[in-house]
Amino acid sequence: MNHLSPAKARAARAFHDIHDITVHSMSQSIPPEPKPGTSNRGLPVSDARSNSPTPASPPAANSLEEVLERINRLADQAAGGPATRPAAIQGNGVQNSTANARNSQLNRAESHQIPNPKPADNPMRGAASLDPATPPSPPFDSNMNAPGSSISGPGPNQLPPSILAKQILDDDSLFKWTNEPSEPIVPLEPNSLEQAGVSANMVEEIVMRFLLNRGEAPGRIIADQIRLPFRLIEPVLYRLKMQQLTVYLGSTAMNDYIHGLTDAGRERARRHLQKSTYFGAAPVPLEQYIQSVKLQSVEQQHPNGEDLKRAFSDLLVPPHLLAKLGPAINSGRGMFLYGYPGNGKTSIAERVTRAFGQYIWIPRAVLVDGDLLRLYDPLNHEEHPLSESDGPLQNSTIDRRWIRVKRPTIVAGGELTMSMLEIARNPETNISEAPLQLKSNCGVLLIDDFGRQRMSVDELLNRWIVPLEKRYDFLSISSGKKVQVPFDQLVIFSTNLEPKDLVDDAFLRRIPYKIEVPNPSEEAFRKLFEIMCRSLKIPHRQEAIDYLITQHYKPYDRPFRNCHPRDLLLQVRSFCLFNSIQPELTRANLDFAVENYFSIM
Repeated sequence: MNHLSPAKARAARAFHDIHDITVHSMSQSIPPEPKPGTSNRGLPVSDARSNSPTPASPPAANSLEEVLERINRLADQAAGGPATRPAAIQGNGVQNSTANARNSQLNRAESHQIPNPKPADNPMRGAASLDPATPPSPPFDSNMNAPGSSISGPGPNQLPPSILAKQILDDDSLFKWTNEPSEPIVPLEPNSLEQAGVSANMVEEIVMRFLLNRGEAPGRIIADQIRLPFRLIEPVLYRLKMQQLTVYLGSTAMNDYIHGLTDAGRERARRHLQKSTYFGAAPVPLEQYIQSVKLQSVEQQHPNGEDLKRAFSDLLVPPHLLAKLGPAINSGRGMFLYGYPGNGKTSIAERVTRAFGQYIWIPRAVLVDGDLLRLYDPLNHEEHPLSESDGPLQNSTIDRRWIRVKRPTIVAGGELTMSMLEIARNPETNISEAPLQLKSNCGVLLIDDFGRQRMSVDELLNRWIVPLEKRYDFLSISSGKKVQVPFDQLVIFSTNLEPKDLVDDAFLRRIPYKIEVPNPSEEAFRKLFEIMCRSLKIPHRQEAIDYLITQHYKPYDRPFRNCHPRDLLLQVRSFCLFNSIQPELTRANLDFAVENYFSIM
């Protein structure tokens, strides 16, 4: 065991005296938060830091050797004598020592957050919020593009060059432009809470609710829970400890502590719980989300013929139909798919998204004028996390508040109601859920069986007649204000009815593409039987298909439908499996399938 020299023993006593005085003084009085860019003494942060003494934080040693090493360093620093000590600690008495120790601790907290965050009077600086009595003014233009951004790329499926990113991004942006059609941007890790767009008070509330729910957790587990870097929340955790709202229950590796709530901390956490029960990832400001939608917009995707063939590779789509679908998909605007039932309108609409870039990044939650809006929905968004094969994208600089998903395809059928198009706030948890159109941004929103919804057609048209043209929408939040949000998706209306019988000309004008999905020709009908026989592992027999067409279709003028080959073959297979025979196309099996399938048709 090492022995201390007299000088080092005096330094050790001084070290622990400063620690005791600091803890006592901090528990008695916490000075107000300094102004932006200054320390608690009114000096610029850089000057205050250079004139401050070495922070007297509690030792984080796990062994006697580490304690001795810290004491030796303190004694070596004190060897220069009083002349080398900062002027702030040249006074006499306990009062000066206490004030200096308090300043040291606050400067230590400041040093973890450079640049110093501005007071969070409104964390949503520049957010598009407006009072109901005030006419709205859009923060972005109707086409979600910067003026004059008509850009041609080097290839038919290339994103606009980086000039688009330069128009939107700045030096402080948290997005990296990849110039890759499959994944246009990558969110970058913030360097401060101010850059992240959240206040220290909001982080504190989330942390305390998490600790109340879990009981105790190391600091790095807390950071992982709210998806922020540990270096950004460490000052918040330290402030909670100094305010005696949390306590150190132990220590872990990497100079970390296990945090738990005190009685006072539990009381305050319960008050935070009444405000909201949310303790997930820290939210992303609305303005950052709007920026991400502009950069990942479907209007910036320009799929060509090869992209469409790849997207519909598992469907038999005739060339003339592909020629009509191509420009409609390329526009990123709305379209009507109409025609007889069973011809694959829904199947076509569900595969349109494959023609666009494969992945986008969306925030888990969005901060909208103080309201927390949950955007990520596991039921509608398919997560696709980065893997080691993703190369340079796989690193620790990605903002973990964002999640990488496949471009969404959200389908709403007859169950669609008006409430699904507005923010849904849970009165029990005070957590808001984003509407369908917001979840479908940068993807496809399919309104299937249009005209058969629980809400009337007029209600839906009146709700969306402006967003379809202007490309932005207005949503009401809990305070009664309306906020402007992007409406950036390819909206597809699929119906068995004539569009002109459903809607008026004013709405049809805002849906620029009306595409009929026709009945298949006899040649295509026979080809579908070949494809489905291979899929269902039933031997294909051309003479059986000839019998089916001549005996059950032409005599009755029965129209061909794209769904008939699949449905009839499934009937044949089920009949054969029930009778314990090998599935095959025979006249008897086809007669049975036709009698069941077309009995009332």
